[in-house]
Amino acid sequence: MSKQLVFAMSLSVLVAACGGGGGGGGGSLSNPTGGGSSGGSSTSDPCGVSAQIDFVEDLATDYYYWYDELADVDKSQYSNAQDYLGAIMRPIWCDLADTPGNCQSTGRDPGFSYLTTIEADTQRFESGTFYGYGVRYRLINGDFYFSDAYEGGPAFLAGIRRGQRLVAVDLGDGFVSWEQIVADESAELPEAVFGPRGQLQTTIFRVASDGSEQDISVTTAETSTPPIAGAPTLIPTQGGNPVGYINFRTFIDDADQPLRDAAETFAAAGVTDLVIDLRYNGGGLLRVAETFLNLLAGDVAQGQTSYIINLNDKHQAENSVESFSKLQESFAPSPNRIAFITTLGSASASELLINSLDPHVEVAIVGSETSGKAVGQGAWDLDPNACETRLRLIAFEIQNGAGEGGYYNGLVSTGRFTFLPAADDATRPFGDINEESLQTALAWLGVTPAKRQAETLKSPTSRLGVAGFDASWPADKEPPLNPDGSVRSF
Repeated sequence: MSKQLVFAMSLSVLVAACGGGGGGGGGSLSNPTGGGSSGGSSTSDPCGVSAQIDFVEDLATDYYYWYDELADVDKSQYSNAQDYLGAIMRPIWCDLADTPGNCQSTGRDPGFSYLTTIEADTQRFESGTFYGYGVRYRLINGDFYFSDAYEGGPAFLAGIRRGQRLVAVDLGDGFVSWEQIVADESAELPEAVFGPRGQLQTTIFRVASDGSEQDISVTTAETSTPPIAGAPTLIPTQGGNPVGYINFRTFIDDADQPLRDAAETFAAAGVTDLVIDLRYNGGGLLRVAETFLNLLAGDVAQGQTSYIINLNDKHQAENSVESFSKLQESFAPSPNRIAFITTLGSASASELLINSLDPHVEVAIVGSETSGKAVGQGAWDLDPNACETRLRLIAFEIQNGAGEGGYYNGLVSTGRFTFLPAADDATRPFGDINEESLQTALAWLGVTPAKRQAETLKSPTSRLGVAGFDASWPADKEPPLNPDGSVRSF
């Protein structure tokens, strides 16, 4: 299997034997030179519903990691391919004891297999572009806090920052307070705060920070996701080398050079201990994850297995075993210790990074349990010359060099990692040494004593749900993850 295999915010596939996704290009696992199979259906519309359903059936029964557990349904009873996909995958998505109208996720594939378009998927994995404000949020003790604002995005340029609390919002008809939004049972996010999706929209956010309020007007625009929040930081220590801190948002192509630059910066400063903040990082391209692995452990583990890609029993010949390789910018020697800050939104390539480094570098997980996305997706196109239809399908499990995988309830649940619980204190900026997660990570490194915040911060304790890219949810609930496992941006 080629190195063009791509992780996603899940995994996209662009290998000699399979195609679509990542950097473009056609092909499918059964047809490396053309479009995806349509199951031999004699439909008059090669991109129509019938062709899409046949396409899903062929690939799911061949490449889906748990293909032998798929439900046997009458495909003629379905009017769209997404509903058909959900029907055949119900035994994997849901606990079989559930009633037909209820679905409690089994944790293995809570919606990571889905249909999308080539254009949307390519934007998501290559540059992280989308149309919106360029922010994320989370709820703390029932209050809405901006948890991230993307440098260069419209919200950031207007003055929105992590740590600001939303007091009220004006979508054009006057201000509505956050309390009113929560009290209105018909109000749903993201529309109640951010307005219509994907449209030109000017919104005035009334925010509170540092004891004062201000109104900030933001107009939506095409926005990209900077892979690193701010700049890599050197945190001084008493009488020792500084600790390197980096907040890494996503494993997209644009991250490759900034990661190399950060490694050189840290190495030049004599850094031996790192804090890598992955709290909202839902994954990305496998080739970028591989670069990061080699930067961090290419010296100490050169030539040893870094990760294993394990497909189902029909495709064992396509399994991949990758090894650490020293890069020009690799730490030499490799870092002594790495503290990873995580939340339930830390998924996929983020978990692979931690799991793969564990046998070679002393690591700790700080914050909360990770997402539990121990599998990767392939991406197949129905017919890239005629259709936009792309299928993302869980096609393999990821293991580290010791063969350790299967962390469907998160990495912490395996019992293999040093874990220090800490809240994601979105009331403070990234890199603030008084922010609880970073403070706890530094305490593990022996840099500063751990201090608890005067106020107990509530973080999600159960697995975040997975919902469609266009989903809505109640205002008093944390946003669900995207189908690719990523934390939502707005």
